[in-house]
This record gives sequence, C-alpha cells and structure tokens, in this order.
Amino acid sequence: MSRVTMYGKPGCHLCDDAREVIRAVCAEVGADWSEVDVTQDDRLFTQYGEQIPVTFVDGKQHDFWRVDPARLRKALMR
Repeated sequence: MSRVTMYGKPGCHLCDDAREVIRAVCAEVGADWSEVDVTQDDRLFTQYGEQIPVTFVDGKQHDFWRVDPARLRKALMR
C-alpha cells in the first residue's frame, strides 16, 4: 500500500502542481505514492470533486487544494 495517495482528475492544474510536489518529496524520503482519478468513481467525485487535489498520508486526509512540501515531508518522517 502506498503511504501517500492523491485524489485528482485530468486537466486539473492544481493536481499537476500537487503531483510534482508529492513526486519530489516521496522520492526524497523513499515513500511510495499513488494517484486516484475521481472521475472514474461517482462516489469519490461527489466526495472530493470540489477539493481536489486531496492528499492522504497513511490512509488519513492530509491536505487539499495545495500540498505544502515541508508539511508532507514532516508527516512522512513520522
């Protein structure tokens, strides 16, 4: 299971920005990450569609809209 999961959708510029931050921080600390396209699941789209990108760390919601690299790094170092 990935430590970081990002819920997003294609064509979302905030998702593009978040993806780059997540990719860099996870590479730095050696953590796995995955991405879920909320447009492929009506329930997820209803739940997160207005907040994407939504980031989870170890199964718990961590951030939405923007990903702060320092905050993500700190969460992954626990």
